[in-house]
Amino acid sequence: TCTMMKSVLSLALLFTSANAFTTQPVAFAPSSTTTIRTHSNNNARPSIIQLHASKNKEKIASRSKWAEGRGYGAAADDSSDDSGSDAPKLIIAGAPASGKGTQCELIKDKYGVVHLSTGDMLRAAVAAGTDVGKQAKDFMDSGKLVPDEVIIGIIKDRLFESDCVESGWLLDGFPRTPAQAEALADAGVSADCFIFLNVPDDVLVERVVGRRTDPETGKIYHMTFSPPEEEEVLARLEQRSDDTEEKVKVRLEQFHANVDAVKGSYTDISVEVDGTQKPEEVSAEIMKSIDTVLA
Repeated sequence: TCTMMKSVLSLALLFTSANAFTTQPVAFAPSSTTTIRTHSNNNARPSIIQLHASKNKEKIASRSKWAEGRGYGAAADDSSDDSGSDAPKLIIAGAPASGKGTQCELIKDKYGVVHLSTGDMLRAAVAAGTDVGKQAKDFMDSGKLVPDEVIIGIIKDRLFESDCVESGWLLDGFPRTPAQAEALADAGVSADCFIFLNVPDDVLVERVVGRRTDPETGKIYHMTFSPPEEEEVLARLEQRSDDTEEKVKVRLEQFHANVDAVKGSYTDISVEVDGTQKPEEVSAEIMKSIDTVLA
């Protein structure tokens, strides 16, 4: 009798605790379901409360497998929904002045991905005068690409942050060498779509040499295709130190020396787009390709 009373009291306490916090099924153990039957005073049909084991076990396992497969480790928060499991993972490549910046903004706006530009991060480091910034400045001023070891660590660490895991990411101009592509693969990072903007060198040189930046707003103009309308803005425009014809040709030589090998790493997911078209036409082709991949 004493044992029976203890059991009844335990069940009553369990029922009271569950009912106090939620009217929904309560998560407990992953392998079983506890059922409690209670009777009301008016002899109505017994009500049944099922104390479920835990959240959907298969759902959690699926999310963990997805995260681990992309180098993120275990899923960051098993209590959340499936945000992140379908997050786009995109790479866009193209020579300097191929139009990547414009297309990245359009992609980011439509898909909500995190735009990761190695150029922006490196220039920020140069402006801040950090050790890596000083190293990068020497290469950038001479028109050369920054070595892999300077930027690989930055990108790999960034991909582990929660916003990239949950919202997806867009790598702008990375990887740009076979070693970088291999480093991403070694880290378990895979992409859904590799977008390549194809623009002839003579067009690229013309685009780069005429490019100017407003130091106050960061907006980029072109002295031939899109000059500023205000004289005040025109007077303060600056040309990047590596935006000269001589230096851009050096950068293009290095770009071509690596791009074929990089594209070879993403043959199955590669999409090549004619970058000489109008920006909206280029964008339409890119969006169609991404939608097809994510469907």
